[in-house]
Amino acid sequence: MTKISLRFLSFSQKLFLSVVFLFLSYAVCFILFQYQREKSFKSELLNIQLQNYNNQVYGFIADNKGFTGETMQHYVTTHMIPNLRVTIIKPSGQVIYDNTNRNWKSFENHADREEIQEALMYGSGYSIGRQSESNEGQEYFYSARYYPPYRLIVRSALPYNVSLAEHLRADSGYLWFAFIICFLLLVIFYRFTRKLGVSVTKLQQFAMKADRNEPIDMDILQTFPKNELGEISQHIIKIYKRLHRTKSALYIEREKLILHLQTSHEGLGVFTKERKEILVNNLFTQYINNISDRHLHSTEKIFSIPELQPINDFLSQNISTESFSKEEKRFSMHINKNARSFTIECIIFQDMSFEISINDMTQEEEQARLKRQLTQNIAHELKTPVSSIQGYLETIINNPNIPQENVRSFLERSYAQSNRLTYLLRDISVLTRMDEAPEMVEKETVNLSKIVGNILNEVAMGLEEKHITVVNKMPMNLIVTGSSSLLYSIFRNLTDNAIAYAGTNIKITISCFREDERYYYFSFSDTGVGVPEEHLNRLFERFYRVDKGRSRKLGGTGLGLAIVKNAVMFHGGTIFAKNRAEGGLEFVFTLLKDSGPNIREQ
Repeated sequence: MTKISLRFLSFSQKLFLSVVFLFLSYAVCFILFQYQREKSFKSELLNIQLQNYNNQVYGFIADNKGFTGETMQHYVTTHMIPNLRVTIIKPSGQVIYDNTNRNWKSFENHADREEIQEALMYGSGYSIGRQSESNEGQEYFYSARYYPPYRLIVRSALPYNVSLAEHLRADSGYLWFAFIICFLLLVIFYRFTRKLGVSVTKLQQFAMKADRNEPIDMDILQTFPKNELGEISQHIIKIYKRLHRTKSALYIEREKLILHLQTSHEGLGVFTKERKEILVNNLFTQYINNISDRHLHSTEKIFSIPELQPINDFLSQNISTESFSKEEKRFSMHINKNARSFTIECIIFQDMSFEISINDMTQEEEQARLKRQLTQNIAHELKTPVSSIQGYLETIINNPNIPQENVRSFLERSYAQSNRLTYLLRDISVLTRMDEAPEMVEKETVNLSKIVGNILNEVAMGLEEKHITVVNKMPMNLIVTGSSSLLYSIFRNLTDNAIAYAGTNIKITISCFREDERYYYFSFSDTGVGVPEEHLNRLFERFYRVDKGRSRKLGGTGLGLAIVKNAVMFHGGTIFAKNRAEGGLEFVFTLLKDSGPNIREQ
């Protein structure tokens, strides 16, 4: 209970109680010591008086060269202190005289008496308050002295009654004086500890607010007592306010830098000199996974990629054990991988941390070429089904006697081309909407695991026809915020693309192999025929086909992967295609966990 109650005491109260406890402990010990010392002093003083009387008795014996009971009784009676008892004892403890009881010969041996033992050992001794067995249990103050010439012990004693006890008791005035001084000191201690405790309590309240990052009212400076601790506390609060303003400014700049890195058009990664990740953006992770032949669950594993061995060599040669360098060191290199050309630059800073930046040099050229070809491709793709429909209808109109089975065949072909035209216009509409009005796309909470499961159920017949096995490694209830229809399009188009072009007796693997605070990282791979490397960089172009004749025969619009790329970009991610070292094609892409507001539950 004491420990629990102390928790609710303020610092000043705890400090005051601690000081009071120590002070009172010392004061009580000192007072008791002094009290006992004064009592011992009075006892010694009484013992000296009795010893003087013992000397007088011995002087009488020495002058008379001995004594008898009558002569000693006469001397004691004529020179007696009131109520004094005189006893003469041999060193063996035998009593040979006692003035209070003439039957001293019947006294028991006194050798074990405390004062007798001290007298024999030290020459003199005394004891207080022992009852006399030879005098009806009366308590006495005994004082004895040993005289070797006559081998006698002279012992005198006074009854230990109320008057003698009062005489030996220490002066109570001393105790009252000590108590008054203690009380005054306690008052002074209380005032001192209260001022000190107020400063500490105020400083504690400030520290708790600072720890919880709560606003600090500068009026608190006026509440501190005008003492040294109060001044120190005020300086601490002023320093904290300056540090807080500096921290806020640095936080804003840090957020600007992070936003810049995340929205940068180059991959950026910052690492410590021990090659531990400090900060990387999404593009850096995507580029590294495109360069690497395996999935990297941690960006720190980039240093194991063979293509980046020159970067490793540069770092090993230039990062020393020293913690500071006067100049920055740079290294640049080029890598061509998976139909892409990357420029990689490494910069070692003064504190031996370093930055690796990756630029995709093919992206700008690719975008310019896509813009030039887009109009041409749209016109070409629209012209083909329209020309077919027009040709079939013209044949029917210009040949009224054409057999009905031919008419039906031409109409069915026209219907098929019209369907293809419908799908083509639908896909163009989807792409246009994502390009020109992305803010109109409704966003919601989407369960990607459920979407992938539904897609695999929908295409089960096509998978079975081509003997395709699907390994779904998606975790349960993987949730993102975005467009349900566009997220569906990503996985559906990738699945349809694999079924249509990857071949038969293959395996498709779908996985989310990594996540961080903002992104999920996905892999969609197959063990099929793959794609020639010169085509990898153009797979996401609108209307681009690796095998134009085969693609049109299979009924594709040439926009499926373009829709995938735009849907991924709409959700804040990036996507790349690469050939797997084991064979087959792999798409690696990212999706923001939360790609925008206006969320509703699905």
